[in-house]
Amino acid sequence: MFGIGMPEFLLILVVALIVLGTKKLPELARSIGRALAEFKKSADALKENLNIGEELKDVQNNFKDMVDPSQYLEPPEITPPLEDKNPEKTEAKSFPENPTDLTTKAPDA
Repeated sequence: MFGIGMPEFLLILVVALIVLGTKKLPELARSIGRALAEFKKSADALKENLNIGEELKDVQNNFKDMVDPSQYLEPPEITPPLEDKNPEKTEAKSFPENPTDLTTKAPDA
């Protein structure tokens, strides 16, 4: 315990008893005991949080290691539209190619 033996520990207790008195020493011991218990609880909670953090890292690594299923799926076949070989026959386009070609009309009031 901190590199001190039993004789040194007893000497510290006797000096504390003389300095603090018989009424204050038990109160001080109780408060030190409570503080150490609270410190132990906090340390355990911190260890648990660190363990949860490590588990989350493992899960993230597992997700990274998973294979993307889209690489095994066949892409859909996209065929280009058939071009009309007759240049005289033209189709009417329903939408203008350039949005700035649209003319705006004022609504009738």
